[in-house]
Amino acid sequence: MRKGLIKATDSFERIVHWCLAISCLILCITGLGMMFQSFNFIGTLMGGLKSLKYVHNFTGIFFAVSLFFTIRMWWREAGVLDLPDDWEWIKVAGGYLWHVDKVPEAGKYNVGQKAFFLVVAGFGIIMILTGLIMWSPLSFPAWLVRWMFVFHALGFVAIFAFFFIHLYLGTVGSPGSVDAMLTGWVTRAWLKKQHPKWLREMEENGTLEVFGEEKPGAGHGHGH
Repeated sequence: MRKGLIKATDSFERIVHWCLAISCLILCITGLGMMFQSFNFIGTLMGGLKSLKYVHNFTGIFFAVSLFFTIRMWWREAGVLDLPDDWEWIKVAGGYLWHVDKVPEAGKYNVGQKAFFLVVAGFGIIMILTGLIMWSPLSFPAWLVRWMFVFHALGFVAIFAFFFIHLYLGTVGSPGSVDAMLTGWVTRAWLKKQHPKWLREMEENGTLEVFGEEKPGAGHGHGH
């Protein structure tokens, strides 16, 4: 790793992010296998539809735990809009959809990332609650279970769509972004372009961690 890179995420944030992402992807694939007959071959690959349901249900528990830590960890930064700054970003769609001479400065998370977080948090909770009722349908009234299937499918469509938008913007759409969740370190140029407000805040607060440099005001044996 080269000197001068800036720390964007710690190891716990990256572990939680990947646990949520991988479990979400497995749930989408196994859910498709159960929802549509044309995707039943997914169940065949896993030893039958019964095995597929077990994989789906127990991955759902793993997803629920990951979602709990995700919401707990990022709600304050990604779950609340920072007005009026975020509204300015919304008006130009962050410069993603058309050319913008000067994109309004974003903090640690821009509005697009906040929207993705809120969709995953909100619909994720719906998926967990509906999934728990669908797990043992005979314990609940038939009308309620029928509605749970509807809301579960709705949640799937929302999360599935945003998942791929997030995947695109985290890789091809914004080169350098994926490093934040792979190594935890990003370039100053990337941070200045994507999250200038956050960079300035870290510099002012003395929380900026640069690879190869000691943190300002830190003595020997400060940990990490």
